[in-house]
Amino acid sequence: MSEANGQTQHDDEVTYDVEAIQAKWLPVWEQLDTFRADDNSSREKKYALTMFPYPSGDLHMGHAEVMALHDVKSRFWRMKGYEVLNPMGWDSFGLPAENAAIKNDEHPAKYTYGNIETQYQSFKRYGTSFDWSRRFNTSDPEYYKWTQWLFTQMHAKGLAYRKNSPVNWCPNDQTVLANEQVVDGACERCGAEVTKRELTQWYFRTTAYAQELLDSLDDLAPTWPSKVVNAQRNWIGRSEGAHVTFDVTLDSGETEKVTVFTTRPDTLWGASFMVVAADAELANTLVSAAQKQALEDYLVEVRKASDIDRLATDRPKSGVDLGVTATNPVTGEQIPVWASDYVLADYGTGAIMAVPAHDQRDLDFAKAFDLPVRRVIDTGEENPEETFVATTGNGVYVNSGPLDGLEDKGTGIRKAIEILEADERGTGTVNFRLRDWLLSRQRYWGAPIPIVHCPVDGEVAVPAEQLPVLLPDLKGADLKPKGTSPLGGVAEWVNTTCPTCGGPAERDTDTMDTFVDSSWYFFRYISPQDDTQAFDSELANAWGPVDLYVGGDEHAVLHLLYSRFFTKAMRDMGLVTWDEPFSAYLSQGKVLNQGRKMSKSLGNGVNLGDQLDQFGVDAVRLTLVFASPPEDNIDWADVSPASSLKFLQRAWRLSGDVTSAAGTPAEGGDVTLRRVTHKTIADAEQLIENHRYNVVIARTMELVNATRKAIDSGCGAADPAVREAVETVATLLSLIAPYTAEEMWERLGHAPGIAAVAWPTVEEALLVEDTVTAVVQIKGKVKARLDVAPDISEADLEAAAMADAGVQRALEGLTVRKVIVKAPKLVNIVV
Repeated sequence: MSEANGQTQHDDEVTYDVEAIQAKWLPVWEQLDTFRADDNSSREKKYALTMFPYPSGDLHMGHAEVMALHDVKSRFWRMKGYEVLNPMGWDSFGLPAENAAIKNDEHPAKYTYGNIETQYQSFKRYGTSFDWSRRFNTSDPEYYKWTQWLFTQMHAKGLAYRKNSPVNWCPNDQTVLANEQVVDGACERCGAEVTKRELTQWYFRTTAYAQELLDSLDDLAPTWPSKVVNAQRNWIGRSEGAHVTFDVTLDSGETEKVTVFTTRPDTLWGASFMVVAADAELANTLVSAAQKQALEDYLVEVRKASDIDRLATDRPKSGVDLGVTATNPVTGEQIPVWASDYVLADYGTGAIMAVPAHDQRDLDFAKAFDLPVRRVIDTGEENPEETFVATTGNGVYVNSGPLDGLEDKGTGIRKAIEILEADERGTGTVNFRLRDWLLSRQRYWGAPIPIVHCPVDGEVAVPAEQLPVLLPDLKGADLKPKGTSPLGGVAEWVNTTCPTCGGPAERDTDTMDTFVDSSWYFFRYISPQDDTQAFDSELANAWGPVDLYVGGDEHAVLHLLYSRFFTKAMRDMGLVTWDEPFSAYLSQGKVLNQGRKMSKSLGNGVNLGDQLDQFGVDAVRLTLVFASPPEDNIDWADVSPASSLKFLQRAWRLSGDVTSAAGTPAEGGDVTLRRVTHKTIADAEQLIENHRYNVVIARTMELVNATRKAIDSGCGAADPAVREAVETVATLLSLIAPYTAEEMWERLGHAPGIAAVAWPTVEEALLVEDTVTAVVQIKGKVKARLDVAPDISEADLEAAAMADAGVQRALEGLTVRKVIVKAPKLVNIVV
């Protein structure tokens, strides 16, 4: 047995050796450096991007799927003649590395950078078409210097600010969380139940772009998955209504003006009490002395519940009477003011007017505390005062003073706003569900916030020439979360001088959420070695925006929304001219096993490395791409990498059968096979553009079968049509199974580097059929099939049908009543 060029010789049989082929081509590809993007190329540019991974260990099946899918389009674009930017790096700051470091008593950087090197080698083995010259990690000081610089620019523009408010707190990770990082009341990282704390934290003013973020979704809708677009629309949550001012009489006799937002100002005549978020500062301002202790006691319970729990419609209502009253601005009625957990402090103004007859949560609260219920819209249903079922439909206004008798909701809302504005008791307005992004974290492994706190000058941004603010070297017990940032314990790092006055000052001890790093990383790929600026704006405008972004829909709100915000903010800073970061987005499904998410605890984990060792890279890639459309989940228990390997072997064997010389023109070869080849190329191009990659593989399999049939049935291995077909198979496979394709390309007599060859040109004439099959029916049964010209006339087709010997035999003894002709495919003879 001898081995050479990835082929193992067994007597006269040559077989496909997966390991040998992979070992052979990896160093060749590294030397060719095919995928390095040229900024100065005159070719049209395409920016292909996949979400970069977190280095928590080696690559897993989810990584394998997204990289295989992403590679199809980026390789295709390169073959189509585009200059393609396809970079890769690592999202390397964050809690997992810090928690692992604490557990193992080592520095987070050691854990992180060790995993990065492991993943890097796995990426190369996997045959990905990344431009490794642009590689970076978000925890590199050369990168987070510019994360900090961007923060200072946001701060200068008023888009980064600090305030005290109730925040989501993860008791396990000992840090605050943004609203988007709380899933069903739990920390999206560790699953711990989230509570509330009153803290002073840093925010990005995402609400400044709320309307534009919403409006721009209309432009993205044609090229983004609808479920992602809808998730963003719902999260931004635009609602029109009015701000209404209530006068609240305090214990002291003074009046406090409280503004509430409502989408239904027309129901103000039914507002019979007010509810304030129990954990809002407003509740503490309004509460009477007699009720202050009751509010404090109640707050202990409120802070145990997540926002999701608090908003649940089936949750029993609880609350505290604040002991004060408010004046209903349209009726003059004195209504009680309560505090409850079903109103959130950070939504609207933290207070609502309660109209229990027409809102079920308000009605449930009224029922629990025996508060008044007044119907102001007669919908024809039973009275909510008696049924305790709120009526929410349209109807006739009643008990509504100047609105009585109206039947149109829109008219009622407009008239109510006119009344409020005339009396200076309210204004029409728009509200958003979207809240500002809480970005500060009380943990170590993240970019330090570049602000110093000076007793003279207040908050002062660290000047650009003093960036980066480097992390101090902490490990072991010093890293352990204590409810405050570990950086606060490093006095020599905290104590500094004010950049403005030169006096003593203290550094901000929080670090930035890792979503800040990933909100702009795609800009840095454009000029990653530039140490003079975050990125080259001219190059960014030449390459961007990203033409196709591939990733999971678990980021439908967080990462995608934050990236969109950053892009719009940087546009307004004059750094780029684009409005949106990702022109198109492809959301891939998950890789499951036995119908469930892969997990060691469930005993259904599948190790990617083991699959690659057993079946080879190409078979795993082919299996993942062929299993389903990209957006669907894949169940590994239902697929067969062994079958994929067998197909690759069949395709590879074709390349050894070709005997015509490389460069032999295909003209004059077997026309039937050439038609299949060119139809496959044309179909594949359209399918790739529409992300139907699994169907491309099916078409390639059909071409392999047609080629084998042509060879075995007499066409012959020397026929140039066979060479054309096999070269097409290799080209198509290079998008999905690069090792097999490269080996086939060499066996076909070409120099290495199939990834750099041009996409095959379709001969349009071969897509036009010379003949079509016309069916002749008598009494609904097929009696003949005729090969006719596609443009045959109805008269000629009828004549051909009637002249057919089989048809004549079938008509013996029958009388033809009518002949129905639908050229060129059907003749129906009625007898």
